[in-house]
Amino acid sequence: MTEARLELIDSPQALRQLDRKQLEPIANQMRQYLLDSVSHTGGHLSSNLGTVELTIALHYVFDTPHDRIVWDVGHQSYPHKILTGRREALSTLRQAGGISGFPRRVESPYDAFGTAHSSTSISAALGMAVASRNAGIARQHIAVIGDGAMSAGMAFEAMNNAGVTPDINLLVVLNDNDMSISPPVGALNRYLARLLSGSLFNTARNMGRAVLQHVPPVLEFARRFEEHAKGMVTPATMFEELGFNYVGPIDGHDLDALVPTLQNMRQLKGPQFLHVITKKGQGYKLAEADPVLYHGPGKFDPKVGIQKATTPPKTTFTQIFGQWLCDMGAADERLVAITPAMREGSGLVEFEQKFPKRYFDVGIAEQHAVTFAAGLACEGQKPVVAIYSTFLQRGYDQLIHDVALQNLDVTFALDRAGLVGADGATHAGNYDIAFIRCIPNMVLATPSDEHEARLLLTTCYEYPGPAAVRYPRGAGRGVLAGRELDAVTLGKGLVRQTGQRVAILVFGTLLTAAQHVAEKHQFTLVDMRFVKPIDDALVREMADSHALIVTLEEASIMGGAGSAVSEAMQAHGLLKPLLQLGLPDVFIDHGDPVALLASVGLDSAGIEASILTRLQDLA
Repeated sequence: MTEARLELIDSPQALRQLDRKQLEPIANQMRQYLLDSVSHTGGHLSSNLGTVELTIALHYVFDTPHDRIVWDVGHQSYPHKILTGRREALSTLRQAGGISGFPRRVESPYDAFGTAHSSTSISAALGMAVASRNAGIARQHIAVIGDGAMSAGMAFEAMNNAGVTPDINLLVVLNDNDMSISPPVGALNRYLARLLSGSLFNTARNMGRAVLQHVPPVLEFARRFEEHAKGMVTPATMFEELGFNYVGPIDGHDLDALVPTLQNMRQLKGPQFLHVITKKGQGYKLAEADPVLYHGPGKFDPKVGIQKATTPPKTTFTQIFGQWLCDMGAADERLVAITPAMREGSGLVEFEQKFPKRYFDVGIAEQHAVTFAAGLACEGQKPVVAIYSTFLQRGYDQLIHDVALQNLDVTFALDRAGLVGADGATHAGNYDIAFIRCIPNMVLATPSDEHEARLLLTTCYEYPGPAAVRYPRGAGRGVLAGRELDAVTLGKGLVRQTGQRVAILVFGTLLTAAQHVAEKHQFTLVDMRFVKPIDDALVREMADSHALIVTLEEASIMGGAGSAVSEAMQAHGLLKPLLQLGLPDVFIDHGDPVALLASVGLDSAGIEASILTRLQDLA
């Protein structure tokens, strides 16, 4: 038998030509390829090292792309991309013009569904399964869902629906990488998984049900006996009660367990559930030891691992928020911090250490996070919800109905506002200004630098109602932020430079780019600070004294801060020319953040060109 080589596997069809014993060498080669590739491009590493064998087994057993696989969360799909014709393209991962870090339907026929946000796979796969059933197409539908994604209610809503949907082929694979693999999850559980997924066991069970359905008391006794028998040898599970046939747990790195179990389960009808235990960072000791550090690293040398920078990096807005949260938490015992599974990303590590009883990670459950905060506010607590802008979209009804409608005192810290670079359109926080400013009772602040971030966080925290502060990923312009807890006047902007002809009204961190233009051409530069309430008096003053008003925001133009200025001007009958600069009405792909801003005219050169062009039109 010749040695299998990964470079010869350009499709799952080629993988299926191999003998099963050749799969393990492919797995070893793929793991090394992943490590080498991601260390050069950056990206999600730990989760992908953990799904190598599972990916190989799924594509080996199932007839992809005819059979559908939905990966959830999609950042665990790099091995899938390698096996589906994108091995060489992995060198372009998350770069402009390169492949995405998540599944994308437009990228490959093997990407059945886009899953950059979590907990959607079971719903999507169920929809596909029903569509195939209705069209009379014999097809398998597999949802591979991470254990973290199972914390969202949407996953259980889908399972609740699937369990009572007749005549579907649906397999949910729970990729459980949080539990340790105990000794029983070895040879014994491999045997039990084969047994419980095998045709003999299931034929006997189905025959028994058919015979006993006419004797309901005996049938119920047999059902309960089966559940208890399975419970003695496998983990107790709610999945059977939801209508799924549960199999597992099995070792997700053991191809001799995965392949035959999947082959057996492929023959079964109805909703199936396979519980697979994997380890984040599998095969790379440094990632195994610290999977969080290696979750989404930048470029690094895999021989030495991730090293601390020799020069201190700039303080990020996330760090500014984390420091402010600890300071305010020390000053106000009512403060409670909430995050939906983004402790590190949102800067809450230190707060958890200092105030563990006032820290809550609710898992990937944004809807719950918002309403949980509302409940706290009802009883006199002052919750701060630390959440990425893109993920607040998932709790929008709760933001309106449970917080704003009741005018509850909840503060939202919106990280990753604006473009986010390598994660692309799915994670960009482009829409928060538009969807928040239309909600009654809401306050929305847009700090321009690190010092302003602390001021506006304090201001919004002290406001006795719902308020949000949006700030971007990464560092600002290096303005020192003290440890004071000072506030500013709600709804009041700040004139940074007085000039003539043109007034540039900036909402957020594009102030630095605009400043170069304002200084060069002696334009007036205004740091608006608040989108809502808008500084109505300042807008009127600028419109009265300038020939052109320019609004600037790293957010959607449609419905954004520029629209708020336009509405204020119209309300006072001010018919001055208005140029709105912001993000266009398209989804902006992944790439370098600086280059992306330049591509949509939001760097200094682009801002200057747009203003000068409009001035020429007015001449």
